[in-house]
Amino acid sequence: MRDRCTLVAASILVAAFAGAAPGQVVREIAAPGRTCTGLAWDGKLLWVADHGADELRGVDPQSGQIRRTLKSPGFRPAGLAWDGEQLWNVDVLEAKLYRIRPGDGVVTRTVPAPVKVPRALAWDGSALWLGDDDGRTIHRVDPSDGTTIREIGFPSKSADGLAWDGRYLWVADRLSDKLYALWPDSGEVIATLPAPGPHTSGLACDGQHLIGVDYQTDRVSWIKRDDQEHLIRRRPREEWVLFSHQLRNLGPDPLPTVELFLALPEDLITQELLGDPTLTPRPTEFRTDPWGQRVARFHVENVAAGATASAQLKAKLRAWDVRWVIYPDQVKPLSWIPVDVRKRYLADAPKFDLKNPIITAAVKEAVGSERNPYWIARKIYRHLHQKMHYERIGGWDVAPKVLARGAGSCSEYSYVYIALCRAAGLPARYVGSLVVRRDAASFDDVYHRWVEIYLPPYGWVPVDPSRGDKKTEAGRADSFGHVTNDFLITTHSGGGSPLLDWNYNASERYTCAGRCRVDVEGIAEWSPEDPGLPPPQPSAQPGPR
Repeated sequence: MRDRCTLVAASILVAAFAGAAPGQVVREIAAPGRTCTGLAWDGKLLWVADHGADELRGVDPQSGQIRRTLKSPGFRPAGLAWDGEQLWNVDVLEAKLYRIRPGDGVVTRTVPAPVKVPRALAWDGSALWLGDDDGRTIHRVDPSDGTTIREIGFPSKSADGLAWDGRYLWVADRLSDKLYALWPDSGEVIATLPAPGPHTSGLACDGQHLIGVDYQTDRVSWIKRDDQEHLIRRRPREEWVLFSHQLRNLGPDPLPTVELFLALPEDLITQELLGDPTLTPRPTEFRTDPWGQRVARFHVENVAAGATASAQLKAKLRAWDVRWVIYPDQVKPLSWIPVDVRKRYLADAPKFDLKNPIITAAVKEAVGSERNPYWIARKIYRHLHQKMHYERIGGWDVAPKVLARGAGSCSEYSYVYIALCRAAGLPARYVGSLVVRRDAASFDDVYHRWVEIYLPPYGWVPVDPSRGDKKTEAGRADSFGHVTNDFLITTHSGGGSPLLDWNYNASERYTCAGRCRVDVEGIAEWSPEDPGLPPPQPSAQPGPR
């Protein structure tokens, strides 16, 4: 049966959504001006740069009252940072960094910015982080002379605010309306939170919360960065889906027996079935495979040439966009993974071929000596995106062949990712689904498969290697620990089910009395209305007079 711990955890997580979650705005105050940009926290006052008034304002975080006002050193003040003793301010027009004594506003140091169009600013305890709008890069800067120590790219479209939380560099992107936590060594996106407004122009951290000032709403918001609840679930979407799986006997001889198998969906953290699915015709029996996947079996006899055998599943569901917020330092060692999970989901299978030299060499190159389960998964994820590109070549080849070829479908990306994770000691399995293709009324005959990895203590976490093969760090990270609301997940499997084989959603088997050609078609019809209802009749239109 399905892992009991997974089902119990899903129930607990659903109940927990009544509480707080990362990204939630816990309180707000009015901004101290209409043209606020940079933001910094000095432990007592929240400093806000206003480029319309050319001022730096120290604000009481409780009342929102302005307690101190300093003239900005330049005429386009932007990013602000606090180094433990004094303020730093970047001026866009002057392209300079100013260190300012907050007691009297005296500039104690002026440093040339190493970039053409500087804007966002943060302090990490020993150096400044500075965003360059022209080069779309973020620089770690020596505060003594302004030289670049390290350079990483923008995670996505823009970098309008920067903040350091003691471990990660946070970036406010007003164009994507997201807050990104970056691993400072590589620029990889670790976590993604919704921005508190449509134009978050400044960002700070008070040690517990992120603080953002929004240029459009003129609000200062305190944002929950972390919590015991690690899921962001939003954008519920209701749809009907009618999935049909049909086998045609093209002849010339009959098929004595045909068996059709439909994977049965269930309630998950990403989806809720609004009523029991309808199966047509009535299944011969229900069975559960060794991976815990429930399957409806349909048995048909004597399918003549030209005849068909078919099975349908109709369901109404509510699907959510769900994002896992997981920080690497909070992930426990591999030894925390339950023994039964390791035994089942580290096993080899023909599609994986874990001892193949191509797989072992790739694991060594990608993972090295890494032992943190999170970083094992991320390094393999990065390795795939460096070595592969998406291409539906046809067929589902074994992982070593796909990796050597450097191209594959979503299923083949999944096989490679599972093989590398298992070979590195990280349990992995795959998920199969039906997909809403953009419009609410649409059809899907391609489907989609991705991976789940086991990260202690969080449990199964989704990773979509093919969807994550994007150009930007934010684009790649968006498919690590994130499931959108356009799926009906039907299948969970470790690979090679005795009922579904290596298929997902559906499968079939048949016998042939002589010579037979068989055609199999599967299609999912999506609709906002019940697809079993008759189509609306056109209203009568009056004729010409």
